[in-house]
Amino acid sequence: MTTSVPLREGRDCSMIAGAGKKLRRLLCLLAVSLLPACDTGPTSPDPSAIGDDEFLVFMREGPTVYGAEEISTANGFEHDLVQLFAEEIGKKPVIRVLARGDDIAIRLRRQAHSEEKRLGAAWLAPSSDPALASGPSYAQSANILAQHEISLPITDEAQLLGKTVYVVSGSRQAQGLREMRKRIPGMRVVEWDQGLELDLLENIAEQKIELALVDSAVLDIATNFFPNVQGSLSVGEETPIVWLLPSDDAELRAQVEAFFARIAEDGTLARLKDRYFGHVRRLRPVDVSEMIRRMRTVLPQYRELFREAQAKTGIDWRLLAALAYQESHWDPLATSYTGVRGMMMLTGDTADHMGVTNRLDPNQSIRAGSQYFANLRQSLPDTVLEPDRTWMAVAAYNLGMGHMNGGRAIAKSLNRDPDSWYEMKSTLPLLARPQYYERLKAGRARGGEAVVMTENVRVFYDILRRYQTEERETLLK
Repeated sequence: MTTSVPLREGRDCSMIAGAGKKLRRLLCLLAVSLLPACDTGPTSPDPSAIGDDEFLVFMREGPTVYGAEEISTANGFEHDLVQLFAEEIGKKPVIRVLARGDDIAIRLRRQAHSEEKRLGAAWLAPSSDPALASGPSYAQSANILAQHEISLPITDEAQLLGKTVYVVSGSRQAQGLREMRKRIPGMRVVEWDQGLELDLLENIAEQKIELALVDSAVLDIATNFFPNVQGSLSVGEETPIVWLLPSDDAELRAQVEAFFARIAEDGTLARLKDRYFGHVRRLRPVDVSEMIRRMRTVLPQYRELFREAQAKTGIDWRLLAALAYQESHWDPLATSYTGVRGMMMLTGDTADHMGVTNRLDPNQSIRAGSQYFANLRQSLPDTVLEPDRTWMAVAAYNLGMGHMNGGRAIAKSLNRDPDSWYEMKSTLPLLARPQYYERLKAGRARGGEAVVMTENVRVFYDILRRYQTEERETLLK
């Protein structure tokens, strides 16, 4: 199901994903010059006319909802949920990305009793507004205070007296802080409209601000980028996460309820959660800090070699660099007890096959390891789709394709999906059990290690995608 290009409404330059703060401001000025002023008042005409085969979806940008490295591409947990729902009801989603989370309810209330199908999918809490209905809960989240690790932990609301707490403007957390301020009038609240939640947490990491109230799921993701940021005080109870829709649209509500019942029953929801959240909180803060340190001190020596490998293979150089970091921590002289060597930790047989004469030469190692990884990814069956294809290729880099095929055979015998990385994560460790590997031509393998390695690469790749952008690289020079 193809999606029309999302329209980003409002004047908040934080909606430009993948760009740093300065670049976002420039893009925002350009966007404002091209878009009409956005009046979100309830009586304003809705500019978003849609066809009979379409439905309207309001989102905001954020790590749990929607994002893109390039303006023309989009992904995210909520984004992918909407795509699946669109396929189920046979309509095309027309996505509107709003600047503020509280604008979504306003837009849903507009044009009461309209024939247009519309919903809000943005990691939302249920609404008390009788004009709005909530779909089934598909996740739980909480509001949590984030602070720098060197700060004295906040363990009680009374400690916030005289403190300044930042929060993203228009968010669920902003409403929570307004309620808290009634109990703690001496607390100062700053509603921040200069970026996304991750940008706000970056300010804590850089000690520009002391405290911020954020969604707990966002903080879990952020710890992979800012290991010196930690959560302290939970504010309020856990909140169910739902879609919102007009309460008078009984047909759409029934479709939403049937959709979530199905994806919960058949495992689709669990697989999607794993795709976006399954690899967070895997590494210790000290490991993330060390990776970021080496990214700044060691990686620049080899960045161009990875870029050259991207040009030859078509694979994002940051993914190749993440794989290399997992293998050797970017040490071209690395050697393991099993005899694999070099930046990409090639075996002797693989090096010979790829034409490598010196495994300790970083140029040869990166070139050959990247091409070998590309070959593995290409050799997987066409039924294996992205991103599962990439993660299974990463595991095969560790195991070898023979063992990966053996793991896929085990998955089939257990009625598991061999094309799903979510299913293979629990299957590959069985390669170490005699009752399984004795039936396989490839024999025994440490499949559990391959799973850990792959999940680590996912984290390293996320880190590199955040920090290794053209703008950030320019600022570091």
